[in-house]
Amino acid sequence: MALNKRPPEDDSKLPTYKLVVIGEGGVGKSSLTIQFFQRVYIDYYDPTIEDQYIQHCEVDGSWVIMDVLDTAGQEEFSAMREQYMRSGKGFLLVYSVTDEKSFLEAPKLYRQVLRVKDRAEYPVLLVANKIDLVGQRAVSEEQGRALADELKLPYIETSAKDPPVNVDAAFHELVRIVKSFPTEEEEEGKSTPAAKTPGGSKGKKSKQKCAVM
Repeated sequence: MALNKRPPEDDSKLPTYKLVVIGEGGVGKSSLTIQFFQRVYIDYYDPTIEDQYIQHCEVDGSWVIMDVLDTAGQEEFSAMREQYMRSGKGFLLVYSVTDEKSFLEAPKLYRQVLRVKDRAEYPVLLVANKIDLVGQRAVSEEQGRALADELKLPYIETSAKDPPVNVDAAFHELVRIVKSFPTEEEEEGKSTPAAKTPGGSKGKKSKQKCAVM
């Protein structure tokens, strides 16, 4: 798998993607993140306040550094959401197919991202998680895809339980979405070309070695 291959020793020129996993409490955000980074399935619910994971990953044949923030979904930590949203360059917006409330809250979280970023759209992947719990499913795939169409977001269904379903695919797809999305500097350059510096603006690149934090 991509995480087991050897990354380049000099990672100073690798692009860094700061991704944030958001969603209501109990939807499996930590399970997805830990499965992706550690290849371990966590089958118990331990409310997260904030966990950060940094790792070299190979996406479409190119090495990148993924800096992923796994965030709190509980209401008591809602004041921290805007801080997470300001720092992220791409978001996995996760709901559980067994929890209709988390599904109904997803559009509100997406609109909050747009408000914080002051953009009409932003790199977000809508993730329908826990599809292994077939007998407990409360939100159909059709409902999920309809919401994705309404919000104009890409959609994927996942399960962190072994064997995982689409866990790698979700994180890799979000990197692709971020790659293809115009940066704030590029958007500003379109409206005010004279202010654009020669050669464009490059984002800050992490020089941290391969590690999980």
